[in-house]
Amino acid sequence: MLASGSPGNPIDTALPRRLIARQVGGITPKRACDILAVCILATIVVLALATFRDYGLSWDDYTHSQYGELLLRFYTSGLRDRRALSWVNLYYYGGGFDLLAAAVAKAFPLTLFETRRLIGAAVGILGLLVTWRAGRRLAGPIAGLVALALLSACPLYYGHMFMNPKDVPFAVAMTVLLFALLRALDEYPYPSMATGALVGATAGLAFGTRILGAFGAVELLAALAFILVAEGRAKGLSEAARRLLRFVLSLLPAVLVAYLVMALVWPWAAVDPRNPFRALEYFSRFFEKPWSELFAGAVIPVTDMPRSYVPMLLALKLPEIFSALGLVGAARALVLTARKDIPARRRAALLLVALAAFLPTVTAVVLRPAMYNGVRHFVFVLPPLAILGGLAAAWLVDAVRGMSFMPVGACFAFALGLAVPVIGMGRLHPYEYTYFNWLSGGVKEARGRYMLDYWGLSLKQASQALLARLAEGRESRPGDRRWRVAVCGPHRSPQVELGSDFRTTWDPRGADFALMLGEFYCRTFDAPLLAQVTRAGVVYARVYDIRGRNYETLLTLPGL
Repeated sequence: MLASGSPGNPIDTALPRRLIARQVGGITPKRACDILAVCILATIVVLALATFRDYGLSWDDYTHSQYGELLLRFYTSGLRDRRALSWVNLYYYGGGFDLLAAAVAKAFPLTLFETRRLIGAAVGILGLLVTWRAGRRLAGPIAGLVALALLSACPLYYGHMFMNPKDVPFAVAMTVLLFALLRALDEYPYPSMATGALVGATAGLAFGTRILGAFGAVELLAALAFILVAEGRAKGLSEAARRLLRFVLSLLPAVLVAYLVMALVWPWAAVDPRNPFRALEYFSRFFEKPWSELFAGAVIPVTDMPRSYVPMLLALKLPEIFSALGLVGAARALVLTARKDIPARRRAALLLVALAAFLPTVTAVVLRPAMYNGVRHFVFVLPPLAILGGLAAAWLVDAVRGMSFMPVGACFAFALGLAVPVIGMGRLHPYEYTYFNWLSGGVKEARGRYMLDYWGLSLKQASQALLARLAEGRESRPGDRRWRVAVCGPHRSPQVELGSDFRTTWDPRGADFALMLGEFYCRTFDAPLLAQVTRAGVVYARVYDIRGRNYETLLTLPGL
């Protein structure tokens, strides 16, 4: 069933007219979907408030917190303190999230890193909200509800949103840009000033968060090219070109808005107009000393990962219901795109979402850049993929509405499909981001074949376990020196958790204790085991007492 084609109407309502007219207890199915969506969001908010302190620091988190403080000083000093414009290599990134967290931390009665966890959760929940609204705009209330449910129950998204200062903020920025572009296409060729301002602000936010925001521009150009061709056939090329020109001219003021927003969150880019191109060139080559990671059971240099890296990890880490509905939705979008009885702008919106979900992955397969840290760099494809899943669900509901027991069976299957990853997240908390799906065999099967806790979050719990054991044994630091702790993994998390009585090192010789991640590059010692951090039968970190023992290295392989 197709909508009328007026601005704001979904492409496929997924609610039959008979169903829309029916009310249960005075609540229409449309309203019921919206109420359920609000309930899901409220549940996530409650969970976030209850658990945000559980998440540790990642490899880059401490450096990002320093970047945020320097950006804050850049502005509070009247642009005179310019250290943020040359801080490590982070000036190649936008710092909107870090700037926001640094500012909020000044006012919140929380520690800096508790504040960062809470702000991360808030940004992630904003992404959930916008995904719901985008799915609803594209294909109706059922599509919006299902898109929200899929993304909320996606461990890869949910786990990263608490502790990833790079990829989830970028994913959310790209999602709000996608929503703005869907709204602009709804109003084609006469977008309102409010829509133009929204497009500009969200484009500036996306581009100012990461240079990969350029994907949004590419996707929009493809959608506009589609409209030009489709309307050219129906209305004539000159009329189609006139309408396209009108649309482009209406959005020209958005370019200025985008630049101003980009300059706010990424001031280095505004210092010199050439800097965004320098960032693009910088990220087009691998910018660090190459290391190796575990993929499909083999230790492979990150600069030599196979083309299958991203699609295979997405297939193994996304919940089965998410992948299945996303692929069905992509197929459905292509089918609808080919239907000439749907307005061109509607079909272009479908194409836009499909490109947002698949173009980055296809690009990675074709260009084969350096790939590492699982698929955290591709978290931004998850919201549009969830929206496609919502489109598929809306179509399926419409298809089975007249079949006895089929709607009930479909709802049960969907609920079961969501329950599997939700239960998995509960078992893995707070390491939801390490999730591998049921078909892959879960984290137990993945342990010897893929990276799990590649950002070292489990060192927070390992550090707390060490403190507990020392308190239990009533041990105090030896003499006039601090405890020496050899750490195989990121050191900032133990430094923050253990406090000033401890000093971390990569050299186990002469160390008192060792905190070791369970990843392939960290050794296991024949020393007293003080504690283990385990989830779902898998060891994430170990704590050893290595006093009086002599080990040469923490690593299993030289050069790692």
